[in-house]
Amino acid sequence: MSVERVEVAPRRFREEYGRSYEDFEVGDVYEHRPGRTVTEADNTWFTLLTMNQHPLHFDRAYAAKSEFGRPIVNSCLTLSIVTGMSVSDVSQRAIGNLGWDRVRLTAPVFAGDTVYAETEVLAKRESKSRPNQGIVTVRTVGRKDDGTEFLAFERTVLVPKRGAGVADGPAA
Repeated sequence: MSVERVEVAPRRFREEYGRSYEDFEVGDVYEHRPGRTVTEADNTWFTLLTMNQHPLHFDRAYAAKSEFGRPIVNSCLTLSIVTGMSVSDVSQRAIGNLGWDRVRLTAPVFAGDTVYAETEVLAKRESKSRPNQGIVTVRTVGRKDDGTEFLAFERTVLVPKRGAGVADGPAA
């Protein structure tokens, strides 16, 4: 990950995260740390906040009768956590996300599981219509602390070239 310290005044520095287009290389893999232990409160709040009323996420008695035997973490929450874990490496400087593709949910996550993520750069190309920007496509995988893959997706982001990002301008 590219972490820069930009001098914003004499002997005063700002930490800047993220990558410019030139910093991405196809085949590179970024391990995202720290991990995140998902709690029951995380799952309940997210499920109710998003109005997902499936009892498998918050009704212990209902979930006990399911094949899982206990509540499972809302998959939209795990997608959000894994995406968030990748931001400092992949999209901290992005102009915007262009899309998520091939989202696969391959194993359940339960309250108490600690999750980790890693991202591989699949492709990059300069933007045809925006000369100071490029398009990067990555594949991100979420794994539980026991190594079980529970989530994978591809994401495409529009990123600035070096010197052309918002963070590259005058200090705010």
